[in-house]
Amino acid sequence: MTTENIRTYDVIVIGAGPVGENVADRTTAAGLRTVIVESELAGGECSYWACEPSKALLRPALLRADAMHVPGLDPAIKGPLDVEAVLAHRNRMSADWKDDGQVEWIKSAGIDLLRGHGRLEGVREVSVKTPGGDTVRLRARHAVAVCTGSRAALPDLAGIDALRPWTSREATSAQQPPRRLVIVGAGVVGVEMATAWQALGSRVTLLARGEGLLPRMEPFAGELVTERLREAGADVRFNTSVVAAERVGDGQGEVRITLSDGGELSADEILFATGRAPRSEDIGLGTVGLTAGDWLTTDDSLTITAVPGNWLYAVGDVNRRALFTHQGKYQARIAGAVIAARARGEELDTGRWAPHSSTADTEAVPGVVFADPEIASVGLTVREAERTGRAVDVIDYEIGQLAGALQYRPDYRGRARLLVDRDRRTIVGATFAGPGVAELLHSATIAISGEVPVERLWHAVPAFPTISEVWLRLLEKGCR
Repeated sequence: MTTENIRTYDVIVIGAGPVGENVADRTTAAGLRTVIVESELAGGECSYWACEPSKALLRPALLRADAMHVPGLDPAIKGPLDVEAVLAHRNRMSADWKDDGQVEWIKSAGIDLLRGHGRLEGVREVSVKTPGGDTVRLRARHAVAVCTGSRAALPDLAGIDALRPWTSREATSAQQPPRRLVIVGAGVVGVEMATAWQALGSRVTLLARGEGLLPRMEPFAGELVTERLREAGADVRFNTSVVAAERVGDGQGEVRITLSDGGELSADEILFATGRAPRSEDIGLGTVGLTAGDWLTTDDSLTITAVPGNWLYAVGDVNRRALFTHQGKYQARIAGAVIAARARGEELDTGRWAPHSSTADTEAVPGVVFADPEIASVGLTVREAERTGRAVDVIDYEIGQLAGALQYRPDYRGRARLLVDRDRRTIVGATFAGPGVAELLHSATIAISGEVPVERLWHAVPAFPTISEVWLRLLEKGCR
């Protein structure tokens, strides 16, 4: 890259999703002149095709499911959801797929925004192909942060392009419910979208390759979700995969699907919820010795370890440390502090919980599945503890035995599990399954991150009658 017409900044951030915005906010606040490069909408995947629209679709479905079981409310909500109103609410929560508000915030924070596709062009240099076809060249004095996130990974299925399948993007932005929807994948996206679209009137068939839903969580979580989906009318099938599919009628008709067991299905739409892949295939990784399309490996300072010079960072999904928006924003705060410290010539504080060390994305990663029932988990599962040789005591409690749970929903069904390190007597894993349990999760995250002994936690008294009283019951069993 020649020196002509190069714009120089202290920091260049590629990607204006929540992660990139937070990196830029931190570096700008530290006095470093920062530019964000974005090829789509400022605000990123989470704002328009993931967290915000999916939860807007799910909230009416979950609230209605609870209300249907509350005496006095159940007759009032026997009818179907108002689909038009739900979708209009989803559209508002996604800002109608316009990023004016995000752009205004970026400018108000003192950050420059450059629209276009950014590619690395060597050490601390980036070229940006703008929507008008021009190329803008950028140079960073201190750092380039790759915050390009992840995209839906499609299976290697013959003719998949002609199939025009849904990914998570189409599933969260569709403007009307398909009459028949086949969902391939038993993870979070598959389960949440099955919950949402079944409630909105679609006839949903959910195909799981393995023996249960939510395979990375405790088995009872997937079992409870399976039970409720089937009660709601969804067809949930296990040990089943798609071996062939085609869209008939010159690509405009229904989808005809052949299954691994020899069976066949027809659907109006097919959603592949089969994992994520890094958005790193066309960002110039080869110019700095990396491989296009790879996940980007970092140390705990979010610095890419394979590139010398401590100038290139990978933050958020693209580093595969923890594929959650909240974890990416946490990493962004760490990365911003690291970039600022290095720019000032300071030594990094890299202790376990130091401001320049990203450890919460490996030690205590919370996540919620907004299904019916909700699933909230943080830390280890029993399977992970066994795999890593961690000796733990497993403490279970049926949440439906609590007075607070019965006040919430008289037929409450749910379970809580704590994993307690047998030697250190601290909690290393927690899973809650049941209506309204998402709000229990942060207390578990604090307990794990803070390594609070269970004997001390027993003195944290929950209010009565609340679902959080489950903590008392679990700890009573754990402290015996």
